[in-house]
Amino acid sequence: MQSSSNHLWQKLQELFHSDSLWVEISIIIGIMFIALLTARLIISYLSSHRFSQDKSPSGHFIVEQIRLPISVSIVLFTLAHIFTLTNFSDSQLLLTHDVFRSIDILVWGQFFYRSSRFYLKRLSEINAQGSIIKPQTLPLLENISAVIIILFIVYLLFITWEIDMTAWLASAGIIGIAVGFAAKDTVANLLSGVFILADSPYKIGDYIVIDSGERGKVTHIGLRSTRILTRDDLEVNIPNAIIANGKIVNESGGRDVKSRIRVPVGVAYGSDIDLVSKVLVEVAQQEPEVCKDPEPRTRFRQFGASSLDFELLIWINDPEIRGRVKHSLNFAIYKRFAQENIEIPFSQHDVYIKSLPENVELTPEEIAKIAGLGINTPPPVAK
Repeated sequence: MQSSSNHLWQKLQELFHSDSLWVEISIIIGIMFIALLTARLIISYLSSHRFSQDKSPSGHFIVEQIRLPISVSIVLFTLAHIFTLTNFSDSQLLLTHDVFRSIDILVWGQFFYRSSRFYLKRLSEINAQGSIIKPQTLPLLENISAVIIILFIVYLLFITWEIDMTAWLASAGIIGIAVGFAAKDTVANLLSGVFILADSPYKIGDYIVIDSGERGKVTHIGLRSTRILTRDDLEVNIPNAIIANGKIVNESGGRDVKSRIRVPVGVAYGSDIDLVSKVLVEVAQQEPEVCKDPEPRTRFRQFGASSLDFELLIWINDPEIRGRVKHSLNFAIYKRFAQENIEIPFSQHDVYIKSLPENVELTPEEIAKIAGLGINTPPPVAK
């Protein structure tokens, strides 16, 4: 045991070429502990007094997270200075410093990565008007920030180890051009997805209508496509490039989630238009899913070919119930008009036959067939 201790001491003596160096190393280590203790006290003071969890959550997070990088940097700086006092060769010292510098870069990179994610999440919760940092754009911005931080860390590591990046950048450029040509549709969808997430023409839960006629609730907004759930419980997957280049009607957008329904109604000429307007408003007021504010109202739109054309305008709280409310109103209007003896006209056609050959006799069914009318004709009269 004694021989082993003597052998270790001899090796240390060879490494540190002078006994006086132990005093210098001890002083350096003492300074390191003082620096660590001072940093810890300052961080603890800032965390508990200046940036407490209740008063400043963001500042508290930064102060707590920066504790590890500062401690690691102090320790690595101390070790690097100690190694310069040894009998290591220049190449060994350079390798040691590069390793320490790489560890420091990785630790600080992790700090900036966590801080960026924290701040993006905090800003998305604020959801300020006009800001692109929103809950629906948060995943995209987190990925972009992560890629930027990782690329910057790799760049610093390449500089630390003196690696030439020219060939890497040239290869990346060639590969990017090849991938761009091979997957231009995918790239177009990805770019369109970025613009949709940033511009936010709609969000998850909105009811939208696209140019091709599909209408449904937005269930997912991805970088490549948007998925909507129709009223038939069918999920439609639409590439973002199609949506970005077309017209989108957001029924849940506007100043409020409420949306207006137009129910067209035609009544016969000669009807009491005041009574018609009154009946339509009363029917709408009795429907429980129709909003009381704004109130239902009617509009006399035009004199039609065979009817007086009215519109009942009502508001609903959710575009999802549009079809059900309109169905209920049509039922109620038809029954109420029957009670009030208000006639709902239908299209009628009169066919006049000027003359027929003398030897031709046609039954009413044959006349209707020739005229192309899908109407019921009375049975022929027995001769």
